[in-house]
Amino acid sequence: MKKLIIDSTPNSPHILFEPNTSRFEISGESRPENASVFYKPVIDWVRELEASFNKNDIQVNTPVIFNFNLEYFNSTSAKFILDFCKKLGHLHSLGHPIHVRWHYEEDDEDMLEVGQEMSRMSKFPFEFISETII
Repeated sequence: MKKLIIDSTPNSPHILFEPNTSRFEISGESRPENASVFYKPVIDWVRELEASFNKNDIQVNTPVIFNFNLEYFNSTSAKFILDFCKKLGHLHSLGHPIHVRWHYEEDDEDMLEVGQEMSRMSKFPFEFISETII
C-alpha cells in the first residue's frame, strides 16, 4: 500500500496516509475551490486499500486508525468526507480492523454533532475525542 501525503493550504486539509508508520490523518480546514479534484486521490487511496484487503496483499494485525481532526469543512467537502467514511465503514463491516477517531474541540458541539451524523450515515461507530484547547 502506498502512502498519500497532501500538504495543507489555507483552504484544504493536511492528508497523511502512511501505512509504514500506521499514521492516517485528515486535519485542518476543508473548503477547497474544487472539492472533487482535491478529494479524488483520497477516494482512490481508500479504493486501493479495499483492493489490497480483497487480494490479501496486506495483512493487518493491528487496527488501522483514521484520525479526523478537522476545524471546519464546508458542505461540498462534507459529501466527500462522508463518501470516505462510508468506504471505511464498508471495510469495517467486512471484518477489517478499521477504526475512526473523530477529534473535536470540547466547546465545538457542531463538530461533535457532524461527526455523530457521519458515523450514523456511514453505519460505522466512531470514537469521539474531546480536546481541550489552551
